[in-house]
Amino acid sequence: MEPAIEPVPHGGLHEQVVVLDFGGQYTQLIARRVRECQVFCEILPFNTPIDALRARQPKGILLSGGPASVYEPNAPRVEPALFEMGIPILGICYGHQLMAQMLGGEVCPAAQREYGRTHLTVLHTDPLFVGLKTELICWMSHGDQVIYPPPGFVILAETENTPVAAMGDLQRHLYGVQFHPEVVHTPFGKELLRNFLFRVCGCRGDWTPANFIEETIRTLQEQVGDARVLCAVSGGVDSCTVAALVQRAIGERLTCIFVDHGLLRKGEAEEVYELFTRHFPTRLLFVDARERFLQRLKGVTDPEAKRRVIGEEFVRVFEEHADEISDCRFLAQGTLYPDVIESGTPIAAKIKTHHNVGGLPSWMRLQLLEPLRYLFKDEVRAVAQALGLPERIVWRQPFPGPGLAVRVVGEITPERLHQVREADAILNEELTRAGWHRRVWQAFAVLPDVRSVGVMGDQRTYQHPVVLRVVHSEDAMTAEPVELPWDLLLRIANRIVNEVPGINRVLYDLSSKPPATIEWE
Repeated sequence: MEPAIEPVPHGGLHEQVVVLDFGGQYTQLIARRVRECQVFCEILPFNTPIDALRARQPKGILLSGGPASVYEPNAPRVEPALFEMGIPILGICYGHQLMAQMLGGEVCPAAQREYGRTHLTVLHTDPLFVGLKTELICWMSHGDQVIYPPPGFVILAETENTPVAAMGDLQRHLYGVQFHPEVVHTPFGKELLRNFLFRVCGCRGDWTPANFIEETIRTLQEQVGDARVLCAVSGGVDSCTVAALVQRAIGERLTCIFVDHGLLRKGEAEEVYELFTRHFPTRLLFVDARERFLQRLKGVTDPEAKRRVIGEEFVRVFEEHADEISDCRFLAQGTLYPDVIESGTPIAAKIKTHHNVGGLPSWMRLQLLEPLRYLFKDEVRAVAQALGLPERIVWRQPFPGPGLAVRVVGEITPERLHQVREADAILNEELTRAGWHRRVWQAFAVLPDVRSVGVMGDQRTYQHPVVLRVVHSEDAMTAEPVELPWDLLLRIANRIVNEVPGINRVLYDLSSKPPATIEWE
């Protein structure tokens, strides 16, 4: 069955390149790196029909990595005509191997697999390696390798264990690299992608926040017509950016709604109300729905079930209030590209259902407006700055729509919410006091569904531990734990144990993403 292909975002006004996705864990990073070069990039399934690709008039095509082996009987493949379209192509990892095999080269299992940082020797600099050194460090993650390139290809680079680490047919503008230029562990990767985009594909680089704002406003006006829009806002940069875009597009026909579902951080409802009413000249509905959300979540322990319940209840609240607004037919929300990817696509596996994507019910009447659906978090912040949103909004730490429900592992009760809320407040107070709050991507507390033995005042306790999670990230697709000063960690832990009832132990999460996710549920 041919995949369903969505229309080209923004009407195809930009030059663009396409990434064909073979299910690789880094596919989204390829798109992000391309966009950092101010070239719009769209991810499509590997089996996208040739006519659908041709209709997009891409300046170039990238073939992603993937978990399969190209010599397996049912390995994912592209149509052979892809290589005859006259469009420059860059294959990465699996894409590199697939190109080699389909065009007459040889691919086989590697005698010695390569994972992690690897020394790369460049044999020919033109055109991918122009401006780069001939001895480089790259990131490898493969068990198969190209032994011989196809006819017409030259070997551009090699490693000790990979004889064809990069190859190219300079006449047909077909290139492949075994390593991953999209990850930060390949320091020169962005320069290599820039060489492909600008030297090989002839891109100009017209994907800018200003252009995005102008085209999005025009698209919203066409979609909405004379109707009214309800916009869900949380006070975060995503929803506030959506509100600003929709407000510019339709003015007074926008109504924003903030729902206190009882799963917010300490003082958050008051902070968001003050922040929004100060900076947004539009109507805001403030809904206290704490009791109904907690009642719906009573006894629910599975994280996917929590997300579905919360997604459904949000929609119920939104539609109840939309019914009170004349001709309100649209719901605007701050869905981002990572939300869509992690919720599952025809190629990518589902990691977790985001309440605003897979958690939405089929009976929903309101039509969705998701102007940020194709953007990563850093792109949203750039758009927010171009819109003139205040720094407090632009750099506000990400907070999941399900709130503390996905930071309380197991059943949600008022007591457990109070514990994680107070611990979270202490963590962020101390980070702010020490000057660390703006230096991290996200910092929060998690309450696991376990207990541990402790001693307080010469008495045995059997209470809960709290886990602290503080990470660096650029786009939420990958993350690394932050190495906080030891004295700061001790101060935070001491305050939590002394000030939060029912907590007798504090742990620090040192996991990266992957293999973990940023949130626990």
